[in-house]
Order: sequence, then C-alpha cells, then structure tokens
Amino acid sequence: MSESQSAVPPATLSADLDENIARIRSRLGNASDLLVSEHRSKRGVRYAVFCIDGLSSRLIIQEHLLEALIGSDADKAKLPVQEVRTTGLLDEVLIGILSGDSAVMSEASDCAQIVGTKFWNSRPVEEPQTEALIRGPRDGFTEDFRTNTALVRRRLRDPNLRFETFQLGRRSRTDVAVVYVEGIVNDKLLQEVRRRIHTIDVDEVAGSGFVEQWLTDHQLSPFPQIMSTERPDKLSAALLQGKVGVIVDNTPFQLILPMTIFSFFHSPEDYYQNWIVSTAIRVMRFGAAFLATFMPAFYIALTEFHHGMLPSELAFSIAGSREGVPFPSVVEAFAMEATLELLREAGIRLPKPIGQTIGIVGGLVIGEAAVRAGIVSPIMVIVVAITAISSFSLPSYTFAISLRLLRFLVMLSAALFGLYGIVLAYIMLNIHIANLKSFGIPYSTPFAPTFLSDWKDLILRAPLSMMNGRPKMMRTKDKNRLK
Repeated sequence: MSESQSAVPPATLSADLDENIARIRSRLGNASDLLVSEHRSKRGVRYAVFCIDGLSSRLIIQEHLLEALIGSDADKAKLPVQEVRTTGLLDEVLIGILSGDSAVMSEASDCAQIVGTKFWNSRPVEEPQTEALIRGPRDGFTEDFRTNTALVRRRLRDPNLRFETFQLGRRSRTDVAVVYVEGIVNDKLLQEVRRRIHTIDVDEVAGSGFVEQWLTDHQLSPFPQIMSTERPDKLSAALLQGKVGVIVDNTPFQLILPMTIFSFFHSPEDYYQNWIVSTAIRVMRFGAAFLATFMPAFYIALTEFHHGMLPSELAFSIAGSREGVPFPSVVEAFAMEATLELLREAGIRLPKPIGQTIGIVGGLVIGEAAVRAGIVSPIMVIVVAITAISSFSLPSYTFAISLRLLRFLVMLSAALFGLYGIVLAYIMLNIHIANLKSFGIPYSTPFAPTFLSDWKDLILRAPLSMMNGRPKMMRTKDKNRLK
C-alpha cells in the first residue's frame, strides 16, 4: 500500500439513513442479491436491514432480528442475537454484509450494528479423501471456517487454545486463523508466523495453498516445508507438540508448521496401534521412499553401465527379456515412467469411478500391450510397478509428488554417469536437505542437528509411556507430556 493511499481516512457512515442506503447500494453495484428491508418500530423509529441473499439466515433475520426491531419501544432496539458489534466505518459494514452478517442502521445515527447471521449451504463433515486410516477418527475438515475451528476445539478442550483471526486478500477478505496452545508454543516461532502472515498482500487468498507458498522459507525447493492436512486429529496433535496451525476458510486443507522431512513419514495411525506394528510400518515407508526415488535409476545404471555387478543368471534373464526391444533402457525407463505419471493425472481428473478404472486397468493394459509389441521389456514393467506402489505407500501426498519429480532427475544422472551419477545425486540431495529450514528449524532435525530424545519418535516409534517429553527441537515452554 502506498503512502498516499494509507493517508486517506476511512469512509464513515452518515446520520442520514437514505444516504447510507444509497452509498451501500452504489458500492455493491446495485447487486441483485443485496436485500435491503426498511421497517419502523412502535415509536416510529425507521430502521434498515442489509444482507446478502444466500449468505445470511432468513430465519434469524425474520423471527429474531426484525421482531426485535419492529416491537421495540425504545430508540435503540436490544437485539436478541449473541454476536453483535457496532461500527461507524462504511468499509467494515460492507465486509460484514459480504461475510454473511446483517447490518442494521437507524435514522439519525451514524453507526451500524453488525449482527451475526451467517448461514450458507456447506459440505458436511466427512472422512478425509487424501488421508484415510484403518484405525482412527473419520471426521475431516470442510470448507467452512467455523466448522473447522470447532473440530479442533472438540479435541483440545484447553482454555489456553488460541485462535488469532485475520482477513487476508484485499478483495477476497478470506478468514485465516493462526492456531496454537499458549503455554506450549515457542514465542519466537509464533512471532515469526504472525510477521509472515502480515506480509501477505494479494488480491485473493483462494485456499491454504496460497498461504503456504507465502510462508515457505525456500521457494525453489521441491520439498514441502509446511504440511497440509485434512485431519483435525493430526492438527490437534501437532499443536500439543508446540507447532502452529493455520486454518484457512473455503478449503478443507489446513496447514501445520514448522515441519521436518521425517514428519512426512508419520501418520496419525502410528499412535492408534501397537508401537511394534507402527515401527515396522514406518521402516517400510522409509524403504518405499528410497525405492520410489532410486529404483528406476538403479535399473538404468546396471543395465547400461555396470553389467558385471549383476549375478550371471539375473543378467542373462534381463538380457533375454530385452531381446527385440528397439530402445535402450534409458528411453524405455523414461517412457514408462512418463506414461505412469500421465495415467495418474488422468485418474485424478476424471470422475471417481472412471478414474480408478483408468489408473488400474489402464496401467495393466498399456503395460501388457507394450510388452507384446516389443517396445519395453517385462522387467521394466515390474520396475515401474514397484516404483508406483512404493510412492503410493507414503502418507503425505505432497511429499510423494516431490519424490516423483526427483526420480526423473536421478534417472537422468544415472543415464549420464551410471552408479556414480546416482551417488552424486544422493549426495546433492542430502546437501540440499541439510540446508533447508522451516521457520528456523533445520529440515533434517532431529537427525542433524541431533536431538537424541526426539529419536523416540523418528524412524522408530517408542511406546507411549516412554514418550514423556515434547520434541526438544520445538523449544516449547512446557516440555513435559507425562508427569
């Protein structure tokens, strides 16, 4: 905002009711969904009620608000609605109306009462689509702001739970809440989150993805540094670890920060079942991430550069399966991986029943047809299938996408330098991870820098009775979970 714009005083309401009605109609472009109803009380005081059709509850307006106004004997009616605030600024009245509230004005008064009458059709609370669990709660965030804050309140009945609400977007005026538990969260982290939130100056904040991109430390990194989730239990658990949540209106995906790379391998289900089972599943996830990133590259390196590293029988088997294939393994691998990504994208964009068919049947049909046509070898189809299954086993969709992108870079490195290229790519990847930070916390924490006490919930998941402290890397005020 320029200095000249900030120096302009805000427009105020007039004491003339007709003038206020005309100004509001004009500012909203004589909108057809703007409802303006005029009434007189028993003492003849003239009132005007403003609301947007479809955003406000007609039941509250007709049975409570209007009855109180018409039946009032005083010059100022006492409104039987809990959420009422008074303002003399025109812009605040317009924002209230456009947010679903009703504005009440009376003649000879230069103030308006903003009455909470929000009501619109919204999706009910349903099971999260991207983070399904076998054992755990089935409720997920919706597109309604107040429903989402209530889902968090329902789990954390702590009077220290705080929601700091902002409106972001010069034109969208999207409600955004910073959520934390006072007495646990680190003050420096909270101040940094507030500072970055206040730097967001755009026309529209259409979803949490906009906020996430503004808050991210390293814009050029493919790795997500802030976690998005549809699960209220996941957000609530993060708050008790000293992390901060960001709830954004109009989206079911809410944000958790800061994050480390190991956080994306954890699932809420890890804490709902036996620690031995959870540990085994976590180890499997780490192995799956390695296969999803490096397996096609190893296939390229071994078949193109390092034949002698393969056992003789396996080398003869691969050579026999590739007999008649016109392309080198590099072209073969890139073609199949690109086809797999196209099938995934098509499966997401198509209607759900058709998308599932395209993803499964399409992959089988295309793979079988390619083998029969002699374009690719059967071993390549197996490699691609294992890679795809491995990436599907990761609990974070955004992190899995990052590994899918990195897979092509590692494949290119293997195509140029063989195993040396894979080792070089692995070293560069680790250097990049070691240099990343999320709100001041190194991305590789608690492995490097090392916090041994936090290793109880790193790759292994210790019994809950042993996890008596909050993560040391968060530097929380209250450090104990179990007394």
